[in-house]
Amino acid sequence: MPEAPKKSFKATGHDYCLAEKNKKALQFIEDVTTNADQVQKRVLAEILTRNAHVEYLHRHGLGGHTDRDTFKKLMPVITYEDLQPDITRIANGDTSLILCSNPISEFLTSSGTSGGERKLMPTIEEELERRSLLYSLLMPVMSQSVQGLEKGKGMYFLFIKSEAKTPGGLVARPVLTSYYKSSHFRERPYDPYTNYTSPNETILCPDSYQSMYSQMLCGLVQNKEVLRVGAVFASGFIRAIRFLEKHWTLLCRDIRTGTIDQQITDPSVREAVMRVLKPDPKLADFVEGECRKESWQGIITRLWPNTKYVDVIVTGTMSQYIPTLDYYSNGLPLVCTMYASSECYFGVNLNPLCKPSEVSYTLIPTMAYFEFLPVHRNNGTNSISVPKSLNDKEQQDLVDLVDVKLGQEYELVVTTYAGLYRYRVGDVLRVAGFKNKAPQFNFVCRKNVVLSIDSDKTDEVELQAAVKNAVNHLMPFDATLTEYTSYADTTTIPGHYVLYWELSLRGSTPIPPSVFEDCCLTVEESLNSVYRQGRVSDKSIGPLEMKIVESGTFDKLMDYAISLGASINQYKTPRCVKFAPIIELLNSRVVSNYFSPKCPKWIPGHKQWCNKN
Repeated sequence: MPEAPKKSFKATGHDYCLAEKNKKALQFIEDVTTNADQVQKRVLAEILTRNAHVEYLHRHGLGGHTDRDTFKKLMPVITYEDLQPDITRIANGDTSLILCSNPISEFLTSSGTSGGERKLMPTIEEELERRSLLYSLLMPVMSQSVQGLEKGKGMYFLFIKSEAKTPGGLVARPVLTSYYKSSHFRERPYDPYTNYTSPNETILCPDSYQSMYSQMLCGLVQNKEVLRVGAVFASGFIRAIRFLEKHWTLLCRDIRTGTIDQQITDPSVREAVMRVLKPDPKLADFVEGECRKESWQGIITRLWPNTKYVDVIVTGTMSQYIPTLDYYSNGLPLVCTMYASSECYFGVNLNPLCKPSEVSYTLIPTMAYFEFLPVHRNNGTNSISVPKSLNDKEQQDLVDLVDVKLGQEYELVVTTYAGLYRYRVGDVLRVAGFKNKAPQFNFVCRKNVVLSIDSDKTDEVELQAAVKNAVNHLMPFDATLTEYTSYADTTTIPGHYVLYWELSLRGSTPIPPSVFEDCCLTVEESLNSVYRQGRVSDKSIGPLEMKIVESGTFDKLMDYAISLGASINQYKTPRCVKFAPIIELLNSRVVSNYFSPKCPKWIPGHKQWCNKN
């Protein structure tokens, strides 16, 4: 198997051979993508050899076989629900070899808003090495497109989540919290690519306000050194900018006086910030002058003038934040560098300066054994169809990494070193191209995130496109959509879709009710034919309703989710809500509501058939 690049060098300064390190990382990518199938075969054999004696494999009669054919014939394709009894045993303290021959070191909790429930993913100590490997590939790839990044710092807003313990004593925490608290991050050797404005202590502070405040303060103090900015998700970075909007007066006072606000009480954070904070009245005047201006357009390039790009995830539903990021950054490149989840780290974007709509990820064949379940679009609705459970034939339909077809959509299935075997991740991917023998994938969506009243099914991609069409009605009023979610309200007869919109109003002209009604109708016109038939012909769906909520509502929604255990790093605004307390929270902040004024257009048959007549 190709050798992984060494992730660190003990030397510093001129002895640090950055060019050689980058060359090795890029050669590693070249090797594993050229030999993708051989690498995958060896990865599976290695996983099965190591874990030959675990209970789960014995249960399915694998009998020590390590070849792909036997593995696929005997091992079922599973979901979390299939694995939950074994997970519960481990969580309760059973240390026998159930899933993995290596001890389960901790559980990684999945995002509270992905698929609607928190899941416990087993992991082992050596998985940190694999995650570190993937991180080590990002900047060598980036350096091919943007020169000189080693000469400055990155301003990244990174956060941890407080952790819990299972009844058996294992730690359960989000994957990023696990990584940031590990020695791989905390004790990382000198590397100009991981030279951040935020001291470790500010990232590791469990209080989200103190962490955000101190990271923003350090970023402002070192503003001339910043060459790149970012967070995990686009929403997290925008939250940081909005934090600055609310608290810039306090931050400027601290910069002016060289002191830290009294609300920052964590001693280690105060000590770390004081290492970089000195009285700087000139900088304070500059920051104050920019923040006082009426328009915050381009605030990133104004305050951090040497910034070359914004490093955030803007694929999937995060794409709705692109206009806001463009506004704040003056159109800086928006870079998505990697694709990962709690189950496994998957791949990297080898063309990081591409348009957000063109982002594709190359899966690194050494990370896990990958299989792909073909998914299909429903005729007429164009919605994605993924069966909840698979029959024998469907289990055999899974294809290997090198056998996927260009343009086809698949659900990702992984077998990991940490004890997941043929596990359905729940992500739908589309093959966009190939790097040597390794496919490159667009992220399409999370499966089963849908609105449904009757026989209609609306997935998040379709909803996002419909909302995007509707917001065009707001442009003449200098208003933008800040956040949104949806709800299938079945308390009315017939049931109807409800959209909750939070707006940013920059213009002085009030938006007439008719404009919001036009937005409702445009959403309906953009939805699939089954929905429109339900509205027009079957009368099984009522008029779409739009509820405008107070500014800050979606911050409250996130705060609520975090209070229930969601990770601030992994939090994504749910595009469909069902949980009653969340709906109550949203409804309590509604300032106005509107309904679609008439039925959308619908005629029997497929649109393409009608166009031929």
